[in-house]
Amino acid sequence: MQKSSLILLDCTLRDGGYYNSWDFSTELINDYLQVMSSISTNYVELGFRMFDTEDFRGACAYTTDHFINHLTIPDGLKIGVMVDASEIESYKEGRVLALSKLFINASKSPVSLVRIATHYSQFNEALLSCRWLKEKGYEVGINLMQIASCSEKEIEIFAHAVDSKFVDVLYFADSMGSMHPDKVSKIITSLRKGWDGPIGIHTHDNMGQALANSIKAIDDGVTWVDSTITGMGRGAGNVQTEYLVIELAERRKIPLNIISLLSIIDKYFKPLKLEYGWGVNTYYFLAGKNGIHPSFVQKMLSDSRYDHEDLIAVLEHLRTHGGKKFSIQAIEFARNFYKGEPLGNWSPVDLIEGREVLILGAGPSAKLHRYALEEYIAVKRPIVIALNAQVTVREELIDLRAASHPIRLLADYQLHLSHPQPLVAPASLLPESLRISLKGKELLDFSVAIEKDTFSFEKSHCVLPSSLVIGYALAIATSGHTSRILLAGFDGYPSDDPRASEMEALLSGYQQTPDSASLLAVTPSRYNIPITSIYAML
Repeated sequence: MQKSSLILLDCTLRDGGYYNSWDFSTELINDYLQVMSSISTNYVELGFRMFDTEDFRGACAYTTDHFINHLTIPDGLKIGVMVDASEIESYKEGRVLALSKLFINASKSPVSLVRIATHYSQFNEALLSCRWLKEKGYEVGINLMQIASCSEKEIEIFAHAVDSKFVDVLYFADSMGSMHPDKVSKIITSLRKGWDGPIGIHTHDNMGQALANSIKAIDDGVTWVDSTITGMGRGAGNVQTEYLVIELAERRKIPLNIISLLSIIDKYFKPLKLEYGWGVNTYYFLAGKNGIHPSFVQKMLSDSRYDHEDLIAVLEHLRTHGGKKFSIQAIEFARNFYKGEPLGNWSPVDLIEGREVLILGAGPSAKLHRYALEEYIAVKRPIVIALNAQVTVREELIDLRAASHPIRLLADYQLHLSHPQPLVAPASLLPESLRISLKGKELLDFSVAIEKDTFSFEKSHCVLPSSLVIGYALAIATSGHTSRILLAGFDGYPSDDPRASEMEALLSGYQQTPDSASLLAVTPSRYNIPITSIYAML
């Protein structure tokens, strides 16, 4: 393998598969391979080789020799696959059998290059896999993930341990997208203290630095560079192939057929990007800046249950609590941010006992039927609770506002200061900076604790299964011993929206709680609750 030449490796289908479960059409793959050849890409990493079979994944998750042999691969274009070291090491029958199930001798395989992705803690075991693969005749790369969190000494130790007899290229990945060019240079310097072979880089674009980091790495002697078309890849994505090849065209001294690349972008990748939405945004930037795994952002952005406030709250929590390793459980734990003892000092009984409570939601039906709601309030005088800072009916008809999300409160604090009603919130559990922002506002401290599958309505606090503000408002009314609860503006979400099932579960759990109050929707609602018309009540 030449050490002086610049090697371009495109891993669009491998890294991009995190968005569509590696399910690319054969037509797309064959067109893509032709374009990669036309722009003089050296290697295409078609996908992973996985064992995991729990969910449906497309062919590029497994990238078997059988699958590759049915593709039209242009002459001179080399094919690579990636293996996760953790899958090899966790295989119950051992490393050798795991590798034997995934790879035959290279002489009989269409695969030229195998890269092993590993964290620092697993690299010794990964090196043993490299040796096995090299002895089978493959070109072998090792890819150190999350290298930005390693010390210079740890990087040097890693580099010294890599044996050039069994590893052809030593890659490092900016897994969190947190690097700047000066950090890239420092890592390369550390690697060079123990390794004199080819170095490769895989950059993520969380902070918009992927191209700059790739170019800086090349300037500092890196000879292998990854990219993906339109940056398609986990989280914010990677350095974009179309930008990288334009930037490097003069250095490579190879004619660039950019038209074929732009054509395939228009045909396949623009529609995919519109559907899945990878690319730089504020959340990925924050994740990169704070060393948080980009999959946290990707997961929340793909799930409509998580709004802006949830995203910011989760990222703030993960900044100091386990953000480097992705897990669904960490998202839910961080989203339910109240961890302290619920010690409220305001009881809603004096205001509410024996009276109806009307809770105003944000659905369009509340505004559509605003005047009927206002007439009902004026005549029947229920206690009216508005959620957050929304304005649905005239201010003088609202008795309380309820808010339970610290980030939402921070975003709305100026509106709350302008509204005349008292604000019910878990005040004693809020960050001090937020309490200072709300200085001068009448805060009624009704506290809350979060416990799965639990509803409990106490004198000055509640226990709820989630931090949704509707649950908090229901608890205020129930702890206040309301006669019944009317709901307006709870239109509901389409059945395929994850928020629908979350709300349905909350409302169902509430209604099944022995000491809950009866619910009655007075405007149109998709939820499984009793419903009537506000006009029939006038």
